[in-house]
Amino acid sequence: MKRLAAAAALAALVATPALAALKAGDKAPDFTAPGFQAGKPLTFSLAQARKKGPVVLYFFPAADTKGCNLEAKMFADAMPQFAAAGATVIGVTAGNLDKLQQISSDTDKCSGKFPVAADQGAKIARQYDAILAAKPDWSDRTSYVISPNGQIVHAYSKMDPTEHVSQTLATVQSMKAKR
Repeated sequence: MKRLAAAAALAALVATPALAALKAGDKAPDFTAPGFQAGKPLTFSLAQARKKGPVVLYFFPAADTKGCNLEAKMFADAMPQFAAAGATVIGVTAGNLDKLQQISSDTDKCSGKFPVAADQGAKIARQYDAILAAKPDWSDRTSYVISPNGQIVHAYSKMDPTEHVSQTLATVQSMKAKR
């Protein structure tokens, strides 16, 4: 019986997706980073974005790669729902920074609907413990929802890009419903 319980516990642990180090209730580190939206340079400030409402901060490994392009397109397609919930979306990466301007306006990726920021040296990703283990100079795929007061409301970390939008959108919609 003890073996069965131990095996079940181990199986549950292995099946559980990786968890972000910062948890709901933790203070989100503020940052400012250069980036692009619709091909135009900008400087993104988390503190400024929080003044408008909740912020969805999603880290992705590298610009212009298959999974990251899919995730960017999914966020772009959901921007009307994020906007309706009063949320700002920002994508941040430490990988393939030379391609950020291009993907920020590409219709198969961000479509200019939200900014993407460069995280030179993965400094921001380190603050959020969103580092790709196989490439420590790149960010992993972790998404956070940050409240206007700077508190992390939701964290989701999984390399499969398909659930990040639904996870973060459900959270910001729930936040709006409570207001």
